[in-house]
Amino acid sequence: MPWAFQAEGLVKRYGKTTALAGIELAAEQGSVLGVLGPNGAGKTTAVRILATLLRPDAGRATVGGFDVVRDAAKVRRLIGLTGQYASVDEDLTGTQNLVLIGQLLDLRTPDAKARAVELLAGFGLSEAAGKQVKTYSGGMRRRLDLAASLVGRPEVIYLDEPTTGLDPAKREDVWSMVRSLADDGVTVLLTTQYLEEADALADTISVIDHGKVIANGTPGELKRVVGGQTVLIRPADPADLVTASAIAGAVADRQVESPARGVLTVPVDGDAAFTEIVRRLAQERIAVTELSLRLPSLDEVFFTLTGHHTQQEAA
Repeated sequence: MPWAFQAEGLVKRYGKTTALAGIELAAEQGSVLGVLGPNGAGKTTAVRILATLLRPDAGRATVGGFDVVRDAAKVRRLIGLTGQYASVDEDLTGTQNLVLIGQLLDLRTPDAKARAVELLAGFGLSEAAGKQVKTYSGGMRRRLDLAASLVGRPEVIYLDEPTTGLDPAKREDVWSMVRSLADDGVTVLLTTQYLEEADALADTISVIDHGKVIANGTPGELKRVVGGQTVLIRPADPADLVTASAIAGAVADRQVESPARGVLTVPVDGDAAFTEIVRRLAQERIAVTELSLRLPSLDEVFFTLTGHHTQQEAA
């Protein structure tokens, strides 16, 4: 199978610290690979190797079939990179930043200007195009940084924690842009420590912890690692909590928990148990405001795999 990029057995050490301990990563053309892990897991180191900014101590990586060490110049013509923090020039305008990058990529000035106009419009920055970047909000700078990484029409783009420091609304904007890139056939490597981000965007996810890939698969496949499903019940009348709990516990033959006020959860082995719980709640005339059957969350998966949550490790 041809890969847009592939890393095999990558090792990188800094003195006595091993940042990467033989990781394997790969993504098909036009897909989004989410690389999930806490701060210090090795995500950024892997991206820097794939972007030809670091040389691995062992292993190999290719982008578009080109080796990132031997064919670094060819690789750079295929990729775009957006780091954790905006790297645009604050004293230039949005247009000037993109035109400059286009010229550095050997575009003729008229072509660089046309590409700048196209990207600024696509990222909702046309009205701010002539303003200095120092006047931009954090969300606008992030959008301009993403636009800058696309000036050369890359086949592969690396987004290293692109929503760090953004509020939820601006994060949704970036998510929409990532989906658009994949729809246009661009292959995206997205590193993140936000579990919901990986769940929302990635076709496949590689979970990294302490420099190693400890799991790989689709979001659904990884959620099945925990095993089973969970029924969530929120009775409309809090007085029905005791009866609803008794029904759920009897059907599932499991311990019922209350993770939040007025909410009950219980693990079940399959859809049949959920159907039976619904039937018995209706039989007892217990109205509910929420009733669902769900797979475990990615946070629960990460905890199962590592013994800690991403937030705990980052702290």
